[in-house]
Amino acid sequence: MQAPTDPRSLIQSGAQALGRGDFATARDLFDALVASGKAEAPVWLGLAVAHRGLRDPDAMLAALDQLLLLEPRHLRGLIMKADHFADAGDSRAAAAFYRSALRAAPPPERLPAEIASEVRRARTMSERYAADYEAHLRATMASQGVAADSPAAARFSQSIDLMLGKKQIFLQEPRHYYFPGLPQIQFYDREPFPWLERVEAATGAIRDELKALLADGPAFTPYLESRDDRPQADAHGMRDSADWSALYVWRDGAPVEAVASRCPATLAAMEELPLCRIDGRTPSILFSRLAPGARIPPHNGFINARLIGHLPLIVPDGCGFRVGNETREWREGEAWLFDDTIEHEAWNSSNEDRIILIFDIWRPELTLDERAMVAGLFAAVDAYGEPAPAWSA
Repeated sequence: MQAPTDPRSLIQSGAQALGRGDFATARDLFDALVASGKAEAPVWLGLAVAHRGLRDPDAMLAALDQLLLLEPRHLRGLIMKADHFADAGDSRAAAAFYRSALRAAPPPERLPAEIASEVRRARTMSERYAADYEAHLRATMASQGVAADSPAAARFSQSIDLMLGKKQIFLQEPRHYYFPGLPQIQFYDREPFPWLERVEAATGAIRDELKALLADGPAFTPYLESRDDRPQADAHGMRDSADWSALYVWRDGAPVEAVASRCPATLAAMEELPLCRIDGRTPSILFSRLAPGARIPPHNGFINARLIGHLPLIVPDGCGFRVGNETREWREGEAWLFDDTIEHEAWNSSNEDRIILIFDIWRPELTLDERAMVAGLFAAVDAYGEPAPAWSA
């Protein structure tokens, strides 16, 4: 009997082969569809299931990646990828994909029984990872001498509850970590930061270093870059885009030597700043480029324990920046500080690049003890499995 050649017939035959446990035949049928260039989401799902049955995790993962590229919220694909990382012992990645699957799942009454069962299992696994993660964090903080019921740690303890989703965040909306009790300020006044004038005084020297880098230095890279071991959140088309790009002087709390060695004036201007120092994460000091005609859509930052500073270096007409309900225009050599966990956006309506220097500092309202606690918390976070994606400034 001749093998079917119609795509629908191939998919049906592949599904029947899966149903009877003939994974090799299913794989061959789905591979034929891939080779024909007619592979849609059901084909990649079937191929992933076949490779799982054949105990080929690498091939299964490759098929799942193609499936999720086509349909990032594909429920079975997200759960299968979560299961893959769980089997591999990567609890951080597994938990991330289980959570993503739960966010993508419709109400239980709208799910077929088989899928509803998988979603319940995903929820159980997610809750198990969350409980283990919380126990790890609290035990680690206790070992550092942080007593949850002490007056010094009262706001800090509440911050862990908020970080774990046990309490609700209002007003400020950081994407990862909320420290409670901080004022809701969009742009900060200059008076509490006398060092801003010294930073501004170095504008010319910093701009000269930037221009030398633009002439023959390392290339700018997309500000938002994909990671294969984390779900791809909606970045409004900006992920891996050259329209919004960065050249780091410091990244993830350490100097980028190829750039830092060429920027002594930039680093000298940063010396006296209360930079946010969290090992492996901050400070970040970078040149940020926004291409002509580009727009950074409204978004929120990761952590409200810090403020973000901008020093405008190259700003053509037609560039603007909004934080909350306040909109400003950059002016070369005039720095400001703002809370990036309040919704903000930027645009460049000109025909030239806009480039600013970005840096991050501790929120002035945090005590030295609280800053140490926050830094210790994220040391505990990063000690749990593989490090999470670092924050950008």
